[in-house]
Amino acid sequence: MEQDGTEILAVLEASQPRRVMAVAMLVVLGALLIYLALAGGLAGPVYPLMLALMGAVALWLSVRIWQATSRRLELTREALRESGGEIVVRVEEVAGVERGAFAFKPSNGFVIRMTDRGERRWRPGLWWRTGRRIGIGGVTPGPQGKVMAELLQALRDGTA
Repeated sequence: MEQDGTEILAVLEASQPRRVMAVAMLVVLGALLIYLALAGGLAGPVYPLMLALMGAVALWLSVRIWQATSRRLELTREALRESGGEIVVRVEEVAGVERGAFAFKPSNGFVIRMTDRGERRWRPGLWWRTGRRIGIGGVTPGPQGKVMAELLQALRDGTA
């Protein structure tokens, strides 16, 4: 139960070791790319510039993942929301939930199909929304994602 009286049915959050590993891999990748760009030995000015740009993007992405995974997703009877209060999707907007092996979904996660298009949003490692699809997961544990997907499907079907 939350302070506002809303019952939280399921929670999806990235553990500290998962967050650290995801960010550490991107920081190492970014540092290696920048090192290769500065070390020289590549023909022409385009390759070092391209490597430095890719390294900077990897470092920027590591910061974004760290910020996004500090939040958690909470499923209530009315909506799936972030811990900060932002609504990801309302239960009545859910057209279906896909968890199959061949679904285009984040790692350890699932995809929600919506009835209407939503505004594009991206919380790397936690969730993304584009068009009528919302991808949930990434740096999150699989069992939490499975429980949340099953509960969301049951809420949508009216069996929970």
